[in-house]
Amino acid sequence: MALVRTFTLPHYEQYPVQIALFKNLKNTSYIRSQLLEANPDFDYAFLDAEMILSPTHLLTATFLSLHAILTARQKTRTPHSELVFRLSPNNNIGESYKKFGLGPHTTNLIAVKYPLTSKQADSVAPNEHKVWDDDGSVTNQSVSEHLGRVVEGECVKIGEEGWELGAVCDVERVRKAYKVNGGGGKKGKKGAADGDDDKKDERKELESVILGIMTLKGS
Repeated sequence: MALVRTFTLPHYEQYPVQIALFKNLKNTSYIRSQLLEANPDFDYAFLDAEMILSPTHLLTATFLSLHAILTARQKTRTPHSELVFRLSPNNNIGESYKKFGLGPHTTNLIAVKYPLTSKQADSVAPNEHKVWDDDGSVTNQSVSEHLGRVVEGECVKIGEEGWELGAVCDVERVRKAYKVNGGGGKKGKKGAADGDDDKKDERKELESVILGIMTLKGS
């Protein structure tokens, strides 16, 4: 079984989101083939983990996409494609997938599963908070079992704060995707610890800029 973490979002606690992180992915081409064939068993948001800066980065996009779906403002055909779209700084859906989705060379993967299907999402009236009947199709256990069977890679346990979700981020790729110039952080004068603090501060600044870009796009 995969090590899946359940996250609840503010205002949408009745829609728990299941998230798993895999390193050293070995069957990228197989998973991509299932997505291209629109296999309903692979109805997830499969993301390139190197494009996720932090848990806040991912969960903000998750919240924005869920909100868009439940208020009938989504721009894509499925709930999970909406998440990939909400990560992007622009409205080009194809480009969103190229930058943030599972690519041919992806080796670190984040899988996100909503507790609703595309058909169910279409049936929700604007502002209607409907809790789906639990038919056993989307639970932490069912997602853990399914991902454990179909994803070949090292599954990483996600802790309470979810910081692991940003641990494999390629910061320069993220900067390029959002067109944010490098901060050129300062080197610590008192040793490596200061340098580490500078990098953390730089990441927080980048995160703030990215969240602003994503929120403005969704407004």
